[in-house]
Amino acid sequence: MGAAFGAAMAAQGIKLVYGGGNCGVMGAVANASLKAGGHVTGVFPISLRNIENEHRGLSEIVIVGSMHERKKLMFDLSQAFVVLPGGFGTLDEMFEILTWRQLQLHNKPIIIVNYAGYWTPLIALMDEIIRERFAPLETAKFYQVVEHPHQAFELLREK
Repeated sequence: MGAAFGAAMAAQGIKLVYGGGNCGVMGAVANASLKAGGHVTGVFPISLRNIENEHRGLSEIVIVGSMHERKKLMFDLSQAFVVLPGGFGTLDEMFEILTWRQLQLHNKPIIIVNYAGYWTPLIALMDEIIRERFAPLETAKFYQVVEHPHQAFELLREK
């Protein structure tokens, strides 16, 4: 799924901005986009070097001092956010960008790709948070959920 998504991004001329690593789903997305001739910008905090190394084959790599700087720069460089299956870092980034939307700090599209039902329990929790009014009802309009990555591209074309 990651490699196909990266190749499709490149084919459609969509530039990738991501965290700058060379592992996991996003590493696969970046590598496939590069292989297909796409432009990939990585934003890598120096503090992560004790865990992993930045991808050395990107179109552009920006080294920043902290995770906070990373998220802010990725936000500034991005026109939309597509959430693919991932781990706690993905959740952190998704909820921060969703919270920023709730606080009216941006109006950029947020698309959650619920590939093979991966995010179904999370989406149910988000629905419950809204239903119980721990988040405003309009929060549900701040993001869209699709089942397959190609649907994310369709939504982005509509924006």
